[in-house]
Formats: sequence, C-alpha cells, structure tokens
Amino acid sequence: MLNMELAPPLAEADRAAANWRRLALIALALVAVALPFMVRGYQTFEYSRVIIFAIALLGLNLLTGYNGQISLGHGAFYAIGGYASAILTSKFGVPYWATLPITGLICFGAGFLFGFPALRLGGLYLALATFALALAVPQLLKFKAFDPWTGGVQGIVLAKPAAPFHLPLTRDQWLYFVCLASAVLLFWIASNLVNSRMGRAMIAIRDHPIAAETMGVDAALIKTTTFGISAAYTGVAGALSSIVIGFVSPDSFGLFVSLFFVLGIVVGGLASIWGVVVGALFIEFVPNFADKLSDVLGEGARALPGAILGALVIAIMYAAPTGAAGFARSLARGAERLWRARQ
Repeated sequence: MLNMELAPPLAEADRAAANWRRLALIALALVAVALPFMVRGYQTFEYSRVIIFAIALLGLNLLTGYNGQISLGHGAFYAIGGYASAILTSKFGVPYWATLPITGLICFGAGFLFGFPALRLGGLYLALATFALALAVPQLLKFKAFDPWTGGVQGIVLAKPAAPFHLPLTRDQWLYFVCLASAVLLFWIASNLVNSRMGRAMIAIRDHPIAAETMGVDAALIKTTTFGISAAYTGVAGALSSIVIGFVSPDSFGLFVSLFFVLGIVVGGLASIWGVVVGALFIEFVPNFADKLSDVLGEGARALPGAILGALVIAIMYAAPTGAAGFARSLARGAERLWRARQ
C-alpha cells in the first residue's frame, strides 16, 4: 500500500527532472550557437578553446572517472594529435577537417599500445608512468632527427581556414562551429558509451575489479580499449587546438597541460559527462583571472598568480569536494526532497 502511494509522486518527480534536463540542454544549445555572434573575435577564440578543453577532459574522464585509471600524461596525446594534424596539413596537403578522424585513429593506436604495459601497473605506479610520458613527448618533438617533420623548437605555423561556401562568418567563428560540431558528436558517443555494456564493464572494473573478472568481464581488453578511446578524444582535441591556434611547438605541450587536464576533471566532477564543461571553463579562464588579480594587487603581487590559483582551487575543493557535477547533484536531490515534502 505504501509503495502504491509513493509511486505516482516518484514517477512525476522523474518526469519533472527529465523535462528540466531537456530544457537545460535546449538552453545550452541555443547559447552555444548564438555565442560567437554575441562576443568579440578574441573571445570567440577563447570559447573555441573551452570546447577543445572539454573534449580533452571528456577523454580523460572516461579513463579516470569511469574506469579508475589515473593518468598524469594526457598532454602527450594532446601533443601527438596536434602535431599529427599539423604535419598532415602542412606536409601532405590533407584538408584540416579530414585530419580529425585520422588523428583520432593515430592516438587511439598510441593509447591502446600504451595500455598494454599499463596493465601491469595501477594506482600511483600508472600515474608515474603516464607522468614520464608527459615529460618525454615534448623532448622527443625537439629531437634533431625529427626537425624536417616537426620543425624542431620553432614548431609549425598553419594558416587558419576560412569558412566554406562564402558563409558570412569570420575565421574564428567558423572554427568555433567546427569545434562545436566535433564536441556534439563526441559527447553523444561518450554518453552512449558509458550507458552501454562496455560502459557498465568500465565502471565495474573501477569499483570491483575482482568481481568484474569473476562475472566474465575481460578486464585487460576493457582497460586497454578505454585507454585508446581516452587518447583518441584527447588527440582530436589536440588536432582542433592546432587548427584553431594555427601553430604548434613542443613548448605548447609542457607538463602543465597534463596537470591542468587532471585539475579540470576534478573541478568538473569525476565520472560526469557534462561536468567537464565546467572544468574546461575553469582551466581556460581562472588562470587568466589569477593573472589579472595579481596585477590589480600591485607590483608586489605580480609574481603570485600561481599562489592565487592554488588558493582558488583549495577554496573550490573545500566548497564542492565532489566537483561541480557532484555539487549540482546535491542541489538537485535537495530540491527533490523539498518537492516531495510539499506533496
């Protein structure tokens, strides 16, 4: 009798939550489409970078948030993707848009192969191995023997593509929409992936690896495939970055890139598809805010942007230890309990 009484309000609450999610997605889509027409050229470039970072963070979150593998070296795959796109475009004349799936496949292969030795590692040992990868790749890009391909320390300069079919869009606006279309496709794939049989296997390995193997999950295959998919997402983000910026160099992919990716998924929320958008906004704008704040504080504080950024991160982690996604879920549960109490 009690279940019969509770069923209608619960079903109604679920429908209301689903409707709110649809409205939020529609509002987000409208804002995303209108954004490049509402801001200036450089701001359009900044929001293109936000989308690129969101794709990279999504790839890392699939690996760390959903599969439990810690990586401190995804900046390496970001670099591989950026250089692969630049080399294909500048040396072989491949259209910029065609480099995106190619770099995804290249980085998938690199991530899948790296995933095999990573099977013997776990936790901090895997983190250290990926950390070493992040240190090694920028140095390899400076290797003299690769200069004819990579341009050495000078890097590769690319021309930003113009909008096709005489569309009335600036180069930055067109590239923003290229990034947005890529993100929509990749987010849709990731959303379906985590809700599929493989997604459930990824989560099972993260939470109960022994039980998952007992139930017949091929942990080795799932972990290496997840590493490959994660690297592919980050590689596509690197390719988009090279196209949007029009330049790649080894110094563009230093260790801090990998560390900021980890910071982004923690701020956005682990195991969250949409939380990575908040993480991307954070790593694009908050460091700049820290720099500006240090300038405002005067001459004595101009060397403190790192300290200001650190203090902001600590404050955010104290206020929302589960990230933006976890904080939003807590608010939603509180609103749902309040709604039920009023029924």
